[in-house]
Amino acid sequence: MLHLRPLPLVALLMLLSACSSLHKRETLEFGGDAAAWQTHRQTVLPLEDWVLQGKIGVRAPNENASGTLTWLQQQKSYDIRLSGPLGRGATRLQGGPDGVMLEMAGQPALYADSAEDLLEQQIGWRLPVEHLLWWVRGLPAPDSASRLQLDTDSRLARLSQAGWIIEYSRYQQVDGMQLPQRLQLSGHNVLLTLVVTQWEPGRQP
Repeated sequence: MLHLRPLPLVALLMLLSACSSLHKRETLEFGGDAAAWQTHRQTVLPLEDWVLQGKIGVRAPNENASGTLTWLQQQKSYDIRLSGPLGRGATRLQGGPDGVMLEMAGQPALYADSAEDLLEQQIGWRLPVEHLLWWVRGLPAPDSASRLQLDTDSRLARLSQAGWIIEYSRYQQVDGMQLPQRLQLSGHNVLLTLVVTQWEPGRQP
């Protein structure tokens, strides 16, 4: 009589379960807990409306500045206001499915389809705004391949995506979610540090 050996099958099922916990474009490095990461991601993913207050520091070609940031997000539309950085005083960036508008102190408003292209044209370096909508929540953007390193609580510690490296050094508990408190982006000759002083999920200023 043929006796089946169940252990390899169990191991295979466990492996398939772990793989299914990852988005198809995500690669988890260093053997992190894929199932725990999936649980964390599903907790944060519904967050689509927020007001974020923070401090921002930028080091880029011809740029070395710091300032404050207020970020209103409503579904797919955002209103980001900067004071201090970019070397141009108050700056406001609004975007959504219909395009992007950039307002800088003392200058007429500018319009474009892409925030990244518009900022590069005006300030000389790229800022991945569309990806930041995901990264600021501690999530990889779903539109391109990503490599993930998790911390001991199965949150992002380091993310590599679209030519950028995002490192997360602190999180905070907000309405039952673990949201980033300090993150640093590096890539394309830019180093950007964001320290979130206040998360207000689902609120308007």
